[in-house]
Amino acid sequence: GTFIHQDSNGGGGTIENGDTQWMTAGSGLLHIEAPPESLVQSGGLFHGLQLWVNLPKADKMMNPRYQDIRGGEVQLLASPDGGALLRVIAGELDGHQGPGITHTPITMIHATVRPGAEVTLPWREDFNGLAYVLAGRGTVGAERRPIAMGQTAVFGAGGSLTVRADERQDGHTPDLEVVLLGGRPIREPMAHYGPFVMNSQAELKQAFEDFQAGRLGTVPAVHGM
Repeated sequence: GTFIHQDSNGGGGTIENGDTQWMTAGSGLLHIEAPPESLVQSGGLFHGLQLWVNLPKADKMMNPRYQDIRGGEVQLLASPDGGALLRVIAGELDGHQGPGITHTPITMIHATVRPGAEVTLPWREDFNGLAYVLAGRGTVGAERRPIAMGQTAVFGAGGSLTVRADERQDGHTPDLEVVLLGGRPIREPMAHYGPFVMNSQAELKQAFEDFQAGRLGTVPAVHGM
């Protein structure tokens, strides 16, 4: 499907199949994502995944930024047996760097695993790790715990992540589609409510006051704000 993005910092564009929008809210950003009217009127479908990454306290008030990563810009890798296609969106995998710019060490990969295939990825031991299934069925870890569309698996400590696709998939997709991601925990206090994530209740209160006073701008952006 297709999404259209606009934000109060002047960022925006059209997000299409395989694209990634990496938005850093920083000191504050209003934004809107919506399918184009033509897609809605035609009854078309779209499938997207939204993830939130907590910024370290030192970076929370940085200038907002929008990064548009096209599907063709990611690092494309294959497992040794060719059974899995790996798209490195951010971070590093076995010496291959993705285009996403992050403020703490993070790795994000979209893997397509053919039926019956298995892939084991090297993973930093100081990273946490999880798998979210976009489509299909399979198993994760050395224990082969079952996982299916819409489910998340959290990996324990270790230097690798293993995902295997079931021999038979459902009729909606021929392969197992899974997002693998993780990073180094920042281990800071966190206060969050609604769309705001800060380190303390006082900072959270200030964020709401800034929003209510219109200090985060408008969408679409107005020149000079």
